[in-house]
Amino acid sequence: MGLTEIEIGLIGRLQAVAVRRPIPAAANALSTFGEHAAGWLVIAGAGFLVDTRRRSSWASLGAAAFAAHASAVVIKRIVRRQRPHDDSIQVLDSTPSRLSFPSAHAASSTAAAVTLAPVIGWGPAGVLPVLMCTGRVLLGVHYPTDVVAGAAVGLVIGQIARRTVRIDR
Repeated sequence: MGLTEIEIGLIGRLQAVAVRRPIPAAANALSTFGEHAAGWLVIAGAGFLVDTRRRSSWASLGAAAFAAHASAVVIKRIVRRQRPHDDSIQVLDSTPSRLSFPSAHAASSTAAAVTLAPVIGWGPAGVLPVLMCTGRVLLGVHYPTDVVAGAAVGLVIGQIARRTVRIDR
């Protein structure tokens, strides 16, 4: 059994447990929030306008989320891995492309979490990418390795943003 078959089995088991509950609706709402990093950009813009004392932190959030999303899209076009496709998987969300690796949602959410952590704390910030990554797998639009790779992209870009821009606490 190869990695893809193992991942398909994991997606199927996650869906079997979660689909019986209102969890897919929450995962779908998160997915909509994260589409093209739009939700993170809105939060960054609002924070920039409202929290004038920490404007550089909010600007860093927007830049990191955008850069992580864009990087993931470029990598997707190079790798060209197709989204999960198996009769045992329910696809519970629409996607802008058929490309899967890495997850741009995971990348932008992790970058956002890394840059938001000094502002909101590591606990709440750490929950954000976990929820997004789990949701993308639950929705049947990403393999687990897609979200792990996306989170790695976001972690690197978030760290670069934190080192490049002075984060106001």
